[in-house]
Amino acid sequence: MNMNLKLNIWRQKNANDKGKFVTYEVSDVSPDMSFLEMIDVLNEDLTRKGEDPVHFDHDCREGICGACSMVINGRAHGPKRGITTCQLHMRSFKEGDSITIEPWRADAFPVVKDLVVDRSAFDRIIQAGGYVSVGTGGTPDANAIPIPKKTADIAMDAAQCIGCGACVATCKNASAMLFTSAKISQLAVLPQGQTERYNRVEKMIMQMEEEGFGGCTNTGACEVECPKEISIEHIARAHREFIAAKACSHNV
Repeated sequence: MNMNLKLNIWRQKNANDKGKFVTYEVSDVSPDMSFLEMIDVLNEDLTRKGEDPVHFDHDCREGICGACSMVINGRAHGPKRGITTCQLHMRSFKEGDSITIEPWRADAFPVVKDLVVDRSAFDRIIQAGGYVSVGTGGTPDANAIPIPKKTADIAMDAAQCIGCGACVATCKNASAMLFTSAKISQLAVLPQGQTERYNRVEKMIMQMEEEGFGGCTNTGACEVECPKEISIEHIARAHREFIAAKACSHNV
């Protein structure tokens, strides 16, 4: 059965605009629609009326790119665990519901317009980590470097991070530690990442702090809201890596 809904959406012209919530009515919403498809329907209606459509990030719409960044009724990516906004379907809501939709809230993620935020701070953290000094030549054989399954599982868990920023949006301090630690872990535990291991962690942690993210207090909210359910064990590993890096640099 199709639904009629009330949407309270954050509208903001640019980073300098104060911004405000604007209420919209959407009707005949199919429960099989994704949340983004529902926003598309709203935007088609706004466009027909000559009004400015709601601006939001999206790309693959398959839960891979991490672009669909929205806080829905107070939760990053909405009420379901382990999914992105594009994987959230309207069957998760019911007739007459009022839904509040906001952008990520963090000083390091300034609002560009409406629900779109600038997440280039994440790019700069990754860039700070640099490359790995491993000559690969052509395509290497998958079994050329034997890696224990436990180690491979840890690296793959970390590598699942899609950089969506839900961890920052849900953290009371707007910390980027889950994201940064995942990017540190995926190389720190593998033999290919050993050459720059300590230099990498120092640079990435320093860049994270320069971007203005808050400090981690280990509440675990980031793990709960992460669409890939990345473990906060990576945060502990990043701390150990950073302490080891500082110890090594002092002995040089």
